[in-house]
Amino acid sequence: MKTPMNDQHAPADDAEEPSDLYDGPSKSSLKREMHALQDLGEQLVALSSERLAKVPMPEELFAAVRDAQRISKHGARRRQLQYIGKLMRHIDPAPIQAQLDAFNGVSKAEVARQHRLERLRNDLLDDDKVLGRIADTWPGADLQHLRTLRRNALKEREQSKPPRAFREIFRVLRDLDAGAGGDDESAPASSPDESDFPN
Repeated sequence: MKTPMNDQHAPADDAEEPSDLYDGPSKSSLKREMHALQDLGEQLVALSSERLAKVPMPEELFAAVRDAQRISKHGARRRQLQYIGKLMRHIDPAPIQAQLDAFNGVSKAEVARQHRLERLRNDLLDDDKVLGRIADTWPGADLQHLRTLRRNALKEREQSKPPRAFREIFRVLRDLDAGAGGDDESAPASSPDESDFPN
Protein backbone atom coordinates (compact mmCIF):
# COMPACT_ATOMS: atom_id res chain seq x y z
CA MET A 1 0.00 0.00 0.00
CA LYS A 2 1.42 3.37 -0.98
CA THR A 3 1.89 6.03 1.69
CA PRO A 4 1.67 9.84 1.38
CA MET A 5 4.84 11.89 1.00
CA ASN A 6 5.87 14.09 3.89
CA ASP A 7 5.11 17.82 3.53
CA GLN A 8 8.39 19.43 2.57
CA HIS A 9 7.36 22.83 3.99
CA ALA A 10 7.67 22.51 7.74
CA PRO A 11 8.03 25.11 10.54
CA ALA A 12 11.46 25.85 11.93
CA ASP A 13 12.75 23.79 14.83
CA ASP A 14 12.14 25.00 18.36
CA ALA A 15 15.21 26.14 20.26
CA GLU A 16 17.02 23.36 22.10
CA GLU A 17 19.78 23.24 24.64
CA PRO A 18 23.16 22.98 22.83
CA SER A 19 23.91 19.67 24.56
CA ASP A 20 20.76 18.14 23.07
CA LEU A 21 21.42 19.17 19.49
CA TYR A 22 22.32 16.59 16.84
CA ASP A 23 24.43 18.33 14.20
CA GLY A 24 23.47 15.74 11.60
CA PRO A 25 25.65 14.14 8.93
CA SER A 26 28.53 16.01 7.27
CA LYS A 27 28.28 17.53 3.80
CA SER A 28 30.30 14.68 2.31
CA SER A 29 28.02 12.16 4.05
CA LEU A 30 24.95 13.93 2.67
CA LYS A 31 26.46 13.88 -0.83
CA ARG A 32 27.13 10.14 -0.58
CA GLU A 33 23.59 9.60 0.68
CA MET A 34 22.18 11.62 -2.22
CA HIS A 35 24.03 9.49 -4.76
CA ALA A 36 23.02 6.30 -2.94
CA LEU A 37 19.36 7.33 -3.04
CA GLN A 38 19.61 8.19 -6.74
CA ASP A 39 21.19 4.77 -7.38
CA LEU A 40 18.33 3.20 -5.47
CA GLY A 41 15.93 5.13 -7.69
CA GLU A 42 17.65 3.76 -10.79
CA GLN A 43 17.11 0.24 -9.47
CA LEU A 44 13.41 1.00 -9.07
CA VAL A 45 13.19 2.34 -12.62
CA ALA A 46 14.76 -0.90 -13.91
CA LEU A 47 12.06 -3.05 -12.29
CA SER A 48 9.18 -4.61 -14.17
CA SER A 49 5.70 -3.23 -13.49
CA GLU A 50 4.83 -6.36 -11.53
CA ARG A 51 7.83 -6.08 -9.22
CA LEU A 52 7.52 -2.32 -8.85
CA ALA A 53 3.99 -2.75 -7.52
CA LYS A 54 5.38 -4.90 -4.68
CA VAL A 55 7.79 -2.22 -3.42
CA PRO A 56 6.50 -0.13 -0.50
CA MET A 57 6.72 3.56 -1.42
CA PRO A 58 4.66 6.76 -1.44
CA GLU A 59 2.30 7.40 -4.36
CA GLU A 60 4.32 10.43 -5.56
CA LEU A 61 7.52 8.40 -5.76
CA PHE A 62 5.72 5.53 -7.49
CA ALA A 63 4.34 7.95 -10.12
CA ALA A 64 7.79 9.50 -10.64
CA VAL A 65 9.35 6.05 -11.19
CA ARG A 66 6.62 5.10 -13.67
CA ASP A 67 7.22 8.38 -15.55
CA ALA A 68 10.97 7.64 -15.71
CA GLN A 69 10.24 4.22 -17.19
CA ARG A 70 8.38 5.90 -20.05
CA ILE A 71 11.09 8.47 -20.82
CA SER A 72 13.51 7.50 -23.60
CA LYS A 73 15.56 10.70 -24.08
CA HIS A 74 18.77 10.55 -22.06
CA GLY A 75 18.73 14.13 -20.76
CA ALA A 76 15.11 14.00 -19.67
CA ARG A 77 15.61 10.61 -18.07
CA ARG A 78 18.64 11.86 -16.12
CA ARG A 79 16.63 14.83 -14.80
CA GLN A 80 13.80 12.50 -13.79
CA LEU A 81 16.25 10.26 -11.91
CA GLN A 82 17.55 13.32 -10.06
CA TYR A 83 13.97 14.20 -9.16
CA ILE A 84 13.41 10.65 -7.87
CA GLY A 85 16.53 10.98 -5.72
CA LYS A 86 15.20 14.26 -4.33
CA LEU A 87 11.88 12.63 -3.44
CA MET A 88 13.66 9.76 -1.73
CA ARG A 89 15.46 12.15 0.64
CA HIS A 90 12.09 12.68 2.34
CA ILE A 91 11.32 9.04 3.05
CA ASP A 92 12.89 6.07 4.81
CA PRO A 93 14.59 3.96 2.09
CA ALA A 94 15.14 0.86 4.27
CA PRO A 95 11.87 -0.93 3.35
CA ILE A 96 12.55 -0.22 -0.35
CA GLN A 97 16.10 -1.55 -0.07
CA ALA A 98 14.88 -4.66 1.75
CA GLN A 99 12.40 -5.43 -1.04
CA LEU A 100 15.05 -4.88 -3.72
CA ASP A 101 17.41 -7.16 -1.79
CA ALA A 102 14.73 -9.84 -1.80
CA PHE A 103 14.37 -9.45 -5.59
CA ASN A 104 18.16 -9.64 -6.00
CA GLY A 105 18.53 -12.86 -4.07
CA VAL A 106 19.95 -11.49 -0.82
CA SER A 107 19.62 -14.14 1.87
CA LYS A 108 16.35 -14.40 3.76
CA ALA A 109 18.34 -14.07 6.99
CA GLU A 110 19.71 -10.67 5.95
CA VAL A 111 16.28 -9.41 4.88
CA ALA A 112 14.83 -10.66 8.19
CA ARG A 113 17.64 -8.87 10.04
CA GLN A 114 16.78 -5.58 8.34
CA HIS A 115 13.11 -6.00 9.18
CA ARG A 116 13.99 -6.82 12.80
CA LEU A 117 16.07 -3.66 13.14
CA GLU A 118 13.30 -1.58 11.53
CA ARG A 119 10.82 -2.92 14.09
CA LEU A 120 13.25 -2.23 16.91
CA ARG A 121 13.61 1.34 15.69
CA ASN A 122 9.84 1.81 15.69
CA ASP A 123 9.64 0.28 19.17
CA LEU A 124 12.22 2.82 20.34
CA LEU A 125 10.17 5.70 18.98
CA ASP A 126 7.09 4.37 20.77
CA ASP A 127 8.82 3.87 24.14
CA ASP A 128 12.18 5.18 25.36
CA LYS A 129 12.39 2.23 27.78
CA VAL A 130 13.52 0.22 24.74
CA LEU A 131 16.89 1.89 25.31
CA GLY A 132 17.29 -0.52 28.24
CA ARG A 133 16.80 -3.49 25.92
CA ILE A 134 19.34 -2.01 23.51
CA ALA A 135 21.86 -1.55 26.34
CA ASP A 136 21.36 -5.16 27.44
CA THR A 137 21.90 -6.44 23.90
CA TRP A 138 24.74 -4.09 22.92
CA PRO A 139 26.55 -2.85 26.07
CA GLY A 140 28.72 -0.52 23.99
CA ALA A 141 25.76 1.41 22.56
CA ASP A 142 25.84 5.22 22.91
CA LEU A 143 22.48 5.60 24.64
CA GLN A 144 22.70 9.39 24.90
CA HIS A 145 23.17 9.66 21.13
CA LEU A 146 20.24 7.31 20.54
CA ARG A 147 18.11 9.29 23.00
CA THR A 148 18.88 12.52 21.10
CA LEU A 149 18.16 10.85 17.75
CA ARG A 150 14.86 9.54 19.12
CA ARG A 151 13.83 13.03 20.27
CA ASN A 152 14.73 14.53 16.88
CA ALA A 153 12.97 11.72 14.99
CA LEU A 154 9.78 12.38 16.94
CA LYS A 155 10.09 16.08 16.16
CA GLU A 156 10.57 15.24 12.47
CA ARG A 157 7.38 13.20 12.52
CA GLU A 158 5.40 15.92 14.31
CA GLN A 159 6.60 18.60 11.90
CA SER A 160 6.41 16.41 8.76
CA LYS A 161 10.11 16.95 8.08
CA PRO A 162 12.49 14.63 6.18
CA PRO A 163 13.27 11.63 8.44
CA ARG A 164 17.03 12.17 8.77
CA ALA A 165 17.27 11.26 12.46
CA PHE A 166 14.87 8.37 11.82
CA ARG A 167 17.24 6.98 9.17
CA GLU A 168 20.26 7.60 11.41
CA ILE A 169 18.71 5.47 14.17
CA PHE A 170 18.54 2.55 11.73
CA ARG A 171 22.18 3.06 10.73
CA VAL A 172 23.27 3.10 14.38
CA LEU A 173 21.31 -0.08 15.16
CA ARG A 174 22.63 -1.77 12.03
CA ASP A 175 26.23 -0.94 12.96
CA LEU A 176 25.69 -2.19 16.51
CA ASP A 177 24.18 -5.41 15.21
CA ALA A 178 26.99 -5.90 12.69
CA GLY A 179 29.57 -5.36 15.42
CA ALA A 180 27.91 -8.05 17.51
CA GLY A 181 27.88 -10.48 14.61
CA GLY A 182 24.20 -9.95 13.80
CA ASP A 183 23.13 -12.87 15.99
CA ASP A 184 19.34 -13.04 15.73
CA GLU A 185 19.07 -15.07 18.92
CA SER A 186 20.67 -12.31 21.01
CA ALA A 187 18.60 -9.53 19.45
CA PRO A 188 15.73 -8.04 21.44
CA ALA A 189 12.23 -9.18 20.56
CA SER A 190 9.99 -6.64 18.91
CA SER A 191 6.38 -6.27 17.93
CA PRO A 192 5.25 -6.82 14.32
CA ASP A 193 4.68 -3.12 13.58
CA GLU A 194 4.87 -1.65 10.10
CA SER A 195 8.42 -0.70 9.13
CA ASP A 196 7.43 2.41 7.19
CA PHE A 197 7.99 5.81 8.75
CA PRO A 198 5.03 6.51 11.05
CA ASN A 199 2.48 9.03 9.84
